[in-house]
Amino acid sequence: MFITFEGIEGCGKTTQAKLLCEALVDREYSVVLTREPGGTPAAEELRSFLLKPREEKFPPFAELSVYEAARSFHVENLIKPSLKEGAVVICDRFIDSTLAYQGYGRGIDLSLVERLNQEATGGLKPNLTVLLDLPVEEAFRRISERRKDRIESENLKFHQRVRQGFLEIARREPERFLVVDGRKEVGELHTLILSEVLRRLGAL
Repeated sequence: MFITFEGIEGCGKTTQAKLLCEALVDREYSVVLTREPGGTPAAEELRSFLLKPREEKFPPFAELSVYEAARSFHVENLIKPSLKEGAVVICDRFIDSTLAYQGYGRGIDLSLVERLNQEATGGLKPNLTVLLDLPVEEAFRRISERRKDRIESENLKFHQRVRQGFLEIARREPERFLVVDGRKEVGELHTLILSEVLRRLGAL
């Protein structure tokens, strides 16, 4: 089973991905916890390149291309082999982030983003995507104390477009998505997510 966590910065997805991993390991599932961009040595190098603040303008298409290159390394060298071995793969961000950030956020043609996602993954899609939805103002409050990367440093309107993008993607694929309120307490969210994951695992 391939599970992804999505949402804007500060929504709590990284915390929930880790909690889910721990809960499944406790139930003796083989689990791989990974992230995007990143997940393999080459993809982690590209992550550093992507997220580093810089004075030089980073053209949207260049940004999209590097994200897809990192994804291709990740899918071919970690995700697909792990799924083939029967593991539950949990990934912090995947194709929906690219569609939300580079498509809805940057304004790149959505059909182009979807086509490049398809090429980079070989058509691989998650069995379940958990979207932690959160108002952008709350997200900004949560990340205000930490050192921000290049994407986190974008303005409020950019992140509002990204949030609306995520919600639109989820609306189009209701069977794949579990949309939860990121304002809920951490333990409550974990219980909701774990229940849905166990239900779906039992159905496989």
